[in-house]
Amino acid sequence: MKLTTMKERLTGNAYPGRGIVIGKTADGKKAVFAYFIMGRSENSRNRVFKEYGDEVRTEPFDAAKVQDPSLIIYSPVKVVNGDVIVTNGDQTDTVEEALKAGKCFRHALKRRRFEPDAPNYTPRISGIIHLAGEYAYELSILKCADGKGEKCNRYFFGYEPINGAGHFIHTYISDGDPLPSFEGEPEPVVIGNDLKAFAEEIWQSLNADNKISLYCRAYDLASGETESVLFNKNEQGAE
Repeated sequence: MKLTTMKERLTGNAYPGRGIVIGKTADGKKAVFAYFIMGRSENSRNRVFKEYGDEVRTEPFDAAKVQDPSLIIYSPVKVVNGDVIVTNGDQTDTVEEALKAGKCFRHALKRRRFEPDAPNYTPRISGIIHLAGEYAYELSILKCADGKGEKCNRYFFGYEPINGAGHFIHTYISDGDPLPSFEGEPEPVVIGNDLKAFAEEIWQSLNADNKISLYCRAYDLASGETESVLFNKNEQGAE
């Protein structure tokens, strides 16, 4: 498996959209994930991430400017019984409900489709980190199959973590009109030991005009202690 850095993956790509990275630190001690959002419209750009305990929510930066909250306001991160859910939409709630009912990640997402934002039909990307017992993680993407918004392909990927490595999935290949959906398997990437440095690498590599927010969290696999890093472009000091 050939690994590339997040800097290499992101630099020069004006619009990968929203992205999820999950993996393990190089020393093998921590599970790590990152989630970022980007936007081209004023409505999409009018957002920040807020942390509420284990949960992360998107919220309007300026409530007076909100045009349509349906696809931009949601909880990208929730935790249920040792499972960490990370998604790019309200399917976080679908997975949460399934887990509480004794169902699984895949069962939940088989009930969902890509976003109804023709002509882009933005894929729903989702991840889950299993921390109870032996650490493992899964990623998924739900994509429009026919270009008309009628058929959906659902892809699932399961991983046994490797020290110093993770997998990166994002909604779009690059900018375009309509936006071209992500293709292939999640991309293998390098993950070091320093969460702040990892977060800085992602944030500084995202297109300066289109990036909005980034959230990263690490879980110590022995103690359960957490560390998080959050960047919001719409707050002073986030460059």
